[in-house]
Amino acid sequence: MNYIIFGGTGFIGTHLINLLKAEAVNPSDKIYALDIVMPGEEGVVPGIVERIEGVEYIRCDVRKPIDFDIAATTDDIIFNFAAVHRTPGHLDYQYFETNLYGAENVTAFAVEHDIKKILFTSSIAPYGAAEELKEETTLPTPNTAYGTSKLVAEQIHEKWQAGDPKRELTIVRPGVVYGKGEHGNFTRLYWGQRKHYFFYPGRKDTVKSCIYVKELARFMKYRMIDNDFPGVDVFNCTFEPAYTIGQICREMQKATDMKRFVPLIPGWILMTAAVCMVPFGGMKLGLHPARVKKLMVSTNICGKKLAASGYEFYYSFEETLRDWYEDCGRKGLQ
Repeated sequence: MNYIIFGGTGFIGTHLINLLKAEAVNPSDKIYALDIVMPGEEGVVPGIVERIEGVEYIRCDVRKPIDFDIAATTDDIIFNFAAVHRTPGHLDYQYFETNLYGAENVTAFAVEHDIKKILFTSSIAPYGAAEELKEETTLPTPNTAYGTSKLVAEQIHEKWQAGDPKRELTIVRPGVVYGKGEHGNFTRLYWGQRKHYFFYPGRKDTVKSCIYVKELARFMKYRMIDNDFPGVDVFNCTFEPAYTIGQICREMQKATDMKRFVPLIPGWILMTAAVCMVPFGGMKLGLHPARVKKLMVSTNICGKKLAASGYEFYYSFEETLRDWYEDCGRKGLQ
């Protein structure tokens, strides 16, 4: 049996591989990690993405037809994590170029090798930015190039599944994914509090739906390895109910033994400061107008379907933060 992981040297891919190695892989199984960058190269997050024994790493650009020869079996599984995702940070066409061509080429690879199981990691971005609660049945109204590209990529995968009723497709729409090696929203939030440069932007009740990377990997294993689910299904992957930014900050401080007072500053003041700081390296501190705006708007994603799916969460929210802290040697969240 082969586990074929596109985007396999990335944040989620590496955590999934560690879980597979620990709990799923038999001696005759093979894990292939395909990515445009290899462990140890520039562009790969240090400290988390290292070569893992027993994994075959293959350089692959999903924007091009996938030329990868494999002795496929009927039980093989594809995990498609390959994407351009960081916002802000890319030109609009780059999201479409990677996310659409990637979906087309990965599904064509599956057809060529008669692989019948794919898990595709989408995003909550197709819902668009708004305060209203979003369920899997909510009409997507993306308002960014990234969100639009992810929605179309979902449809490309759905078209692949429709070609054969025996094919299995799971689409996950994770909230903010955090854990060791993230170096993103939660990492910036932690260091912003620790170094006293994070402020609540006009409110503390902004909802920020989120999921621990190890929990997400466990749900993927549950769907694709532990069970069979012919057809197609979509899951918001978040804690239910979702947490507010105020709750997240308090739990983060508690889990990491940090005591901080976080002031509440009017949003317009922070937005003005962010605009002024852009030419002076504000991005490095997370003080960018797009990021301030994201903090002021809820990502209110409903996780009830996941909670009712039969999957049992392995961690509580507080336990995820403590586990992450332990993974980092209790030296801070990285």
